[in-house]
Amino acid sequence: MNSTTDDVSLGASRRLATHAAGLTFEKLPADTVQAFKRTLLDFLTCAISGAAMPVSQALLGYFVENDATRISSVIGNGAKLSAPNAALVTGANVHGLDFDDGHTQGSAHAAGVIFPAVMAVAQQRGSTAHEIAAAVVCGYDVMCRIAATMHPESARRGYHNTALAGVFGATAAVSNLLKLDGDKTLHALGLAGSFSAGIREYLDEGAEIKRIHPGKAARDGIICAEFAKRGITGPSKILEGRYGFFATHAAPHVKWPRLFEGLGERYEIASVYHKPYPCCRHYHAVIEGIKELQREHRFKADEVEHADIGMYAVGFNGHDYKHCDSLLDAQMSAPVAAALAIVLGDVTATMFVPATLDRPDVRALIERIDARIDDECERIYPGVRSGSARIKLKNGTVLEKRVLEPKGEVKNPMTDADLEAKFHANCDPIIGDARSARIVADVWQFERLKDVTPFFTWG
Repeated sequence: MNSTTDDVSLGASRRLATHAAGLTFEKLPADTVQAFKRTLLDFLTCAISGAAMPVSQALLGYFVENDATRISSVIGNGAKLSAPNAALVTGANVHGLDFDDGHTQGSAHAAGVIFPAVMAVAQQRGSTAHEIAAAVVCGYDVMCRIAATMHPESARRGYHNTALAGVFGATAAVSNLLKLDGDKTLHALGLAGSFSAGIREYLDEGAEIKRIHPGKAARDGIICAEFAKRGITGPSKILEGRYGFFATHAAPHVKWPRLFEGLGERYEIASVYHKPYPCCRHYHAVIEGIKELQREHRFKADEVEHADIGMYAVGFNGHDYKHCDSLLDAQMSAPVAAALAIVLGDVTATMFVPATLDRPDVRALIERIDARIDDECERIYPGVRSGSARIKLKNGTVLEKRVLEPKGEVKNPMTDADLEAKFHANCDPIIGDARSARIVADVWQFERLKDVTPFFTWG
């Protein structure tokens, strides 16, 4: 480390714990409160629509048989479990369709970690709307800052930032909700360092463990905060210590200044993206580039001789394969998404089914699409999550498009109306138009609600 890095890292864990312990709703700017409500609506979209996924149902079945606590609701489902177990299942719901929000600089999904932990404990404690909002903002801030500080080095080593940074975020959020002081919050974060785990090996097999990573982080965050509340200690230098989190997971490529950039002045919840497509975010720019080329040139799938899709290395590695033996396989494959965009003109949740993926025209086109590392995409990542598409038609025409900021990024956001439309499209068929309308109305006035129990009533 140089002297500047030493100065920034000195006391880093305590500084972050103090920030988390002192955050209250009254400190939040109006735009941060609005960002919270936008993420709340998107969280509910994903929790409700993902509740029927096989992994969520398997988890729920196990806990219903073995957990008789019945305190906290699984969001999107009528079941009640202990707070940690409810958070685990809700987190799996949220990540079940790969439709949840994320943080570009940290390459992590926060909604399935932070909201499940906060909502489960909030229901148990009877927390107010203001307390919930402050805790969620706190959790996003800690999780996304830690993820951005270690990314992309941690991902290159095979770690899943959602699971690793997520435990710290959930711990901070619940510590805030429990009103732990700075010292106990520091111990809670110290405990989180030993609970932090999750690797990306699922990419090679389409293994369903990925769906559980956010919920596991949510569950463990609750446990760490509750342990610290009861006097169990964790190391006080969990981030900067000799054997601390950053030393073991990202050194020497730790971006220490990023951890405290604008701390207390701006909040990372306003820096997340929201997904218009239910698949890996790494190639959303590619999907949009293809759709733009189709709008401009009106070509058809059978006219495509070959397509090259350009990505940055973290997105390319583990997402360049062409098989789709499971839902996760399909959602994590850039060539599969590109083929769906070309053949069907869009990428939606209903397309990731065997009847669509096994279509001869889709299968044939997947084989004619190759992913590659694009030098320009790599140069500007992780600051910009870009992508390129180069399509050669059978008549010799070559079409090219580069997209720097795909829909949903901070510089090209989904509007409030877009998020409402996403909610209604995915949730109306499940809970009905009337209930959906009430939820949307309550989300937009959340900070003024005296009663938040409707968000916990799903039976």
